[in-house]
Amino acid sequence: MNRLLKLGLTLFLFTGCSTIPQTFVPPDPLPPQNFTTQSLDRALREHVHDGIVDYPALAEDRDFRSFIKQIRHVPPQQLPTPNHRLAFWINVYNALAIQGIMDGSSPETIIGRYTFFIGDTYLVGGTSLNLYDLEQDLLIPRFTEPRIHFAIVCASRSCPKLQSKAYTAEDLDRQLTSSARNFINDPARNHFDRKNRIAYLSKIFDWFSGDFANHSGSLLEYVARFVSDPDLAAELRHTPYTIEFLPYDWSLNGIPLPAKP
Repeated sequence: MNRLLKLGLTLFLFTGCSTIPQTFVPPDPLPPQNFTTQSLDRALREHVHDGIVDYPALAEDRDFRSFIKQIRHVPPQQLPTPNHRLAFWINVYNALAIQGIMDGSSPETIIGRYTFFIGDTYLVGGTSLNLYDLEQDLLIPRFTEPRIHFAIVCASRSCPKLQSKAYTAEDLDRQLTSSARNFINDPARNHFDRKNRIAYLSKIFDWFSGDFANHSGSLLEYVARFVSDPDLAAELRHTPYTIEFLPYDWSLNGIPLPAKP
């Protein structure tokens, strides 16, 4: 079952097909060796602090606009390694989610989520795509890396915190592990009642439970891999715990844009 269906959207919303190709053929292609995340990195370092996104400042940031323009001309399949390609797509997802907020969309309501994830499209590598297809038809099936779920951020409070720097191929494994640890050990997103043996987990673990269980054998085994407290990690592995999933807060993860007159 896909994510937006789980969020309560009706089946008629899913009449379209994925438009993500295996090969991207942009006009005026940017040579892969000329692609850089420096502009996005500068923008995030300047305007994202402890996961709080300053949307009004980013809307005026030349570096952010430069990155959005740059990705229109990148043929991502020509990037040299899988880590380069995965880092590229994580950065693209996060930048386009920010752009969606700047364009006036919001995932705070059911209809808003349809527009934000499916209705809004963006040009990447000469191809028009939306956030839903980018996540469901590219990032998850092509890379099969569950830590992706803690790296991509859909502009909402219950999402993982947006990092104050871009993802890079050279540091990708450490960044993904750090994002997983930060998310799983954040009591605002996951917490554990050790007395009553209840794990209160983010709804992300419900929506994508198969990805985590397929990786580690069970959902709690996956969670235990990243829990900081070694005694709690051992309990999650060896003591029966009940799992309850927390409500998802779709409100904005930062400073909103000023209301249009």
